Amino acid sequence: MIFEEDNLNETRTTGHIEVICGSMFSGKTEELLRRLRRAKIANQSVEIFKPSIDIRYSEEEVVSHDKNSIQSTPVEHSSNILLLSSESQVVGIDEAQFFDEGLVDVCQRLADQGIRVIVAGLDMDFKRIPFGPMPALCAIAEEVTKVHAICVKCGRLASYSDRIVENDKQVMLGELEEYQPLCRNCYKKRHTH
Repeated sequence: MIFEEDNLNETRTTGHIEVICGSMFSGKTEELLRRLRRAKIANQSVEIFKPSIDIRYSEEEVVSHDKNSIQSTPVEHSSNILLLSSESQVVGIDEAQFFDEGLVDVCQRLADQGIRVIVAGLDMDFKRIPFGPMPALCAIAEEVTKVHAICVKCGRLASYSDRIVENDKQVMLGELEEYQPLCRNCYKKRHTH
């Protein structure tokens, strides 16, 4: 974590983008929360955003599957983040895959203003297709951390969020009843007919 340790107090002069990506149940939000807590301990002004459609655990908090949470601001559109984060040194964005493509420009502009931007989200949907603005965010980020879940079938590292209910919509908020983390081999076995 180059920026976290080396530049903790230089955020204003060295804006940058950090992306935390992976499958469901891989600890993306947990890692986001950890980084944001450390920024708060360093007395940095922190603002956290999430898409307003994500109300699984709370309307106004970012909550991990482990039930750890931090106060956040739900927003309808990525442009709202620019308006609401002008005084922040660190901006956290959770569930980035649900935002519009404008999020890429928003993150770029924030980083150009000297803000440390930490983004967490699914890199692929349940069909293993790159999800929303995440591929572009990975491309422009100074740091990308890919986290993995554990495959529920074989115990290997899992990179895929396998949907286990019948629903073909790309956006479907869910939990363990709707999704399971799988490795490549187990995903292929399950989807080869």
